[in-house]
Amino acid sequence: EVGGDFYDLFPLDDGRWAFFLGDVCGKGADAAALTSLTRYTLRAAAIYDPDPCTALANLDTVLKGEYQGSTPRFCTAVFGVLDALADGSFAVTLAGGGHPPALALRADGTVEAISTTGGQLIGLLPDPHFVGTTTRLAPGDALLLYTDGLSEARTSGGAMLGEDGLARHLSEHPVQGTDALLAMLHTLFTDLGTGVSDDTALLALSVPLVPLGTDNPGTDDRPVLENR
Repeated sequence: EVGGDFYDLFPLDDGRWAFFLGDVCGKGADAAALTSLTRYTLRAAAIYDPDPCTALANLDTVLKGEYQGSTPRFCTAVFGVLDALADGSFAVTLAGGGHPPALALRADGTVEAISTTGGQLIGLLPDPHFVGTTTRLAPGDALLLYTDGLSEARTSGGAMLGEDGLARHLSEHPVQGTDALLAMLHTLFTDLGTGVSDDTALLALSVPLVPLGTDNPGTDDRPVLENR
């Protein structure tokens, strides 16, 4: 069946980048249609006002209007904006609606949950509340967004991996760069095996320690971002 996970990363007119990842209710053709509408709406909303809370609020309005009087259709999502800073790092503004928190993987190996706890399901409640927050990605840091197919997977002992378990696994297996991060997560999926019962989407963003394509960090002072 067609799943309902979605993600995107795209440039804004002012030089910043917007990104999002989420999960719509259901599977099959209905979920595919809702996914398409959600992706289009978030991209269009960001053109007019890329504030993450505003983008999610606009999506909420569209979903309620589209499915008014029919079976409610809703989704969870994290929406963010990246702003390159002069020191080679990126300022990140995030908002969430009913979605697992993004995880910041720091260059020193620590893992930090970027909480948007309190953000509510999109398209379901009469007057939803969306929660915004900020963080910074320094060179060597990465940001991981994921859908609940990963955090709700079960280990060989039958226990749910959970958000804390995922963060712990990441801190115990530190890596650098998006390719290495996703390879490590692929190994985790393989180890979980049949414990993964739902489709999963991942979006990883990282700031290289040395800008890509440069032998000398001093030859290019523009911040660089990797994504997968």
